[in-house]
Formats: sequence, structure tokens, C-alpha cells
Amino acid sequence: MTPEKLIEQAKKAMSHAYAPYSGYKVGAALLCADGTVYGGCNIENASYSPTNCAERTAFFKAVYDGHRDFQAIAIVGGKNGALTGAFPPCGVCRQVMREFCRDDFVIYMGGPGESYQSMTLAELLPCSFSASEHMN
Repeated sequence: MTPEKLIEQAKKAMSHAYAPYSGYKVGAALLCADGTVYGGCNIENASYSPTNCAERTAFFKAVYDGHRDFQAIAIVGGKNGALTGAFPPCGVCRQVMREFCRDDFVIYMGGPGESYQSMTLAELLPCSFSASEHMN
């Protein structure tokens, strides 16, 4: 799947966001190794701590369905649903990605129009530790 098509899926997922407090709607589209795509959106909560990011929503749905091999994720977001530039994943989401993904996992951060940035997980989360390091 091309980055552009994955970003389009993330834009569709963004429309499901529940963000009454921040107004920032975020969508994600997670590409599994077998070609399956899982969408996710951010889901806010008045007490903030139970809020779940779009990226984690997509990962948790995929893991629930038995997927453990991932290739890439596209993330888009912006105030009131208007794309406002690249939306990198938060630190918690980066660590969830690291739990399931290799260093070469690609994160596409979509912006306005057709623009996007891409980075590998190793670039976004250098010097990280993973589950495989703790299991050996």
C-alpha cells in the first residue's frame, strides 16, 4: 500500500474522533504485514488520563484480532478536524509501537494537501528498549 493511500485511510479514521475537550481530532491507519489496515481515532475523556490516542486505538484493535506483525502507520490530525501539519505520535504511542514493531517500522505523518513526512521508529524513538530484549 502506498503512503498516500494509507494517509487517506487515516483521514477517514480522523472523522470518528471524539475530542470535545481539546478539539484536536487525530486519525491513524495501521498497516499489518498481511495487508490488513486498522483505523483508529483519539477518544478523549473529561479526566484526561483515560484518553486514548488514535495510534493506540489502531494497535489495540489489531492486537485483539491476533495481528503482531506491522509495517507502517499513517497519522493525521488537526484542530476541529482540519489538518494542520505533521502529527508525530506521543511518547506513550511510540513505546506501544516499540512493543510490537522493529526499528524499520515506518511512521507517515500526513499534513495539509498531499504533504507528509516519514520516519522510522528508530528515528522517532532512539535508544529504546523492547520486549524482545527483556525476553532473552
